[in-house]
Amino acid sequence: MVASLLIFGYGNPSRGDDALGPALLERIEAAMPAHPEWGEVALLTDFQLQPEHALDLEGRACVLFIDASVSCPAPFAFSRLAPVQEIGYTTHAMSPAALLAVCRQVTASEPPPACLLSVRGSSFELGEPISTAAQAHLEAALSFLQKWLANGWQGLD
Repeated sequence: MVASLLIFGYGNPSRGDDALGPALLERIEAAMPAHPEWGEVALLTDFQLQPEHALDLEGRACVLFIDASVSCPAPFAFSRLAPVQEIGYTTHAMSPAALLAVCRQVTASEPPPACLLSVRGSSFELGEPISTAAQAHLEAALSFLQKWLANGWQGLD
């Protein structure tokens, strides 16, 4: 049996603020034992989205993707996703919307409702830690995510 909600944080922990997705996932994982009201939640992390991850979406009631972004407003942005068939996508540049389209194609059914939590980052240098500004954005995103989970994933529409 799969958990109803999948939270997928992705990014490279060795590239400064690119670690925001996995770092936020670690914080949620640490808080989960104190919050049974969040329900069935599965956590997944990887360096990047890959077509194989389409199978991880199967049977979910909802999927939340978490990633660092240089273009979202600070401290974070939350948006609903729809499947988008991207022509010529590569695994290196695969977006969550493209992964939803792959899920639709592979499973021959509609993918679960999905959202993207983009956390503002600015420093993505190899070997650097998460920047001070991005740490503050991470805390704001964590607060939002905890409320979102406690309220039964409100804000999908």
